Amino acid sequence: MNEEKIIKKLFEHDDEFVAVNKKIDDFRRETLNGQEQMITILKRLDQERIFTAEWIRRIETDVEVNKEEIIKMKQLLKVG
Repeated sequence: MNEEKIIKKLFEHDDEFVAVNKKIDDFRRETLNGQEQMITILKRLDQERIFTAEWIRRIETDVEVNKEEIIKMKQLLKVG
């Protein structure tokens, strides 16, 4: 009788162990999926940052050229 109780308990523990392992695997999968999504977003943001910095550099160059042209026009028009 005691042996039957021990065997029954072992099977119960085995079932619980399998259930816990499944929950751990599910949690691990969800965590890794979330991390992959975050990495994808970070990569996109990094690429966007690079393109934005280049765009700003081009605009600043255009502004400098325009300033020089405005100064020349003012000198020709004898304004300001």
